[in-house]
Amino acid sequence: MHTSPSDDLATPETAASAPRPAEPGGPRRAASPWRGRVMAAGLMLAALNLRPAVTSLGPLLEEVRDDLGMSGTVAGVLTSVPAACFALFGLTAPRLARRWGPGAIVCAGLAAIATGLLLRPFAGGTVVFLAASALALAGIAVSNILMPVIVKRWFPDRVGAMTGLYSMGLSLGTAAAAAVTVPMTDALGGSWRTGLGVWALLAVVALVPWLFLARAGASGPEAGGTDADAPAAAGTAAAPADAPAMRITRSPLAWAMAVFFGFQATAAYISMGWMPQIFRDAGVSASTSGLLLAVMMAMGVPLAFVLPRIAARLRHQGVLVVILGVFGLTGYAGLWLAPAEGAWAWAVLLGIANCAFPLALTMIGMRTRTNAGVVRLSAFAQSVGYLLSIPGPLLVGVLYQHSGGWGQPIALMAGFMVPQIVAGVLAGRDRHLEDEG
Repeated sequence: MHTSPSDDLATPETAASAPRPAEPGGPRRAASPWRGRVMAAGLMLAALNLRPAVTSLGPLLEEVRDDLGMSGTVAGVLTSVPAACFALFGLTAPRLARRWGPGAIVCAGLAAIATGLLLRPFAGGTVVFLAASALALAGIAVSNILMPVIVKRWFPDRVGAMTGLYSMGLSLGTAAAAAVTVPMTDALGGSWRTGLGVWALLAVVALVPWLFLARAGASGPEAGGTDADAPAAAGTAAAPADAPAMRITRSPLAWAMAVFFGFQATAAYISMGWMPQIFRDAGVSASTSGLLLAVMMAMGVPLAFVLPRIAARLRHQGVLVVILGVFGLTGYAGLWLAPAEGAWAWAVLLGIANCAFPLALTMIGMRTRTNAGVVRLSAFAQSVGYLLSIPGPLLVGVLYQHSGGWGQPIALMAGFMVPQIVAGVLAGRDRHLEDEG
């Protein structure tokens, strides 16, 4: 059994955050409890904003396509934009965090989300719509990368629990956007522009605690941090003592984690971008299709809190990977055979399968021993993973347009589950990035 996440985090940084006798150089000031509570609230609010930009679009995709004149192929490109932005902008997150501190970058990311969502309804064409979406997604990308880093630094002895809290918030925001976007759009006059733009308000609310945390220095619980402290703490990624002994691109563990992350992201973004359309084409109403997507996403609310805790207690997380994969394959089979008749059951099964995301986040923390390791593995796995996931939604759109139905796209979705399971089993083995080389 895996003893405790804190056993694997015995680094100078995490040791400094634990109670201990005063050092010769003077006592370190512990983080005040209220700052820890503000950080926890900030994590939850930030997580709520990391998917509505995507899942609010799915239920209204048909209206957006008609208004902006998008073809099925262009819509497929649109559903691939999130993964592309996450891959491209996620690579910049470690460097930005070293320069400005992770708290400041998450704050800037939330500001970008709010701005992009606010501008998107004013788009008069596809190009402007994509540009505004890319701005919001860039903010999501850097926040995605830095959340595991902040969790490990602020809560080194509660990695599983806090990852679960963050993942639960992410799933809740995802489900809420899918469920209420259509009825909220109808209540606000029926325009997709209003229905999408209103989600900018949630990002503005999330900015409040992060403005304070960025100003106070949110690099870690050591001492009364300032902005000057944040880059120094973030700079641990470059510290020789913490650096892994090999290039991360030569790490089998890093590649297994990236492939696992990539295929689970492929499944998630195909679901968020296309699943409502699959149900609508099967005869389900637009509002019910949005609710079905919400059910899929809502499955992650309880499971995202439970799975990281279970994973943290297992020496090998491969068994969880296999279980989630079986749920996914069963859901796709049902979706192919009877999409409308068993719609609610397939939504539940695929929602459980999509909980591979919080499992992947937890495994990133468990497969590293140091703060430097988690920064590098998080950036590599997420950026490369999202890069690998780009073709998936696009291929679904192309197959849908050229085949005239959903049989081939659903078969492709099921096929993606196989490499996801294989890579997840390899990534879930009991080893650490720093031990390779």
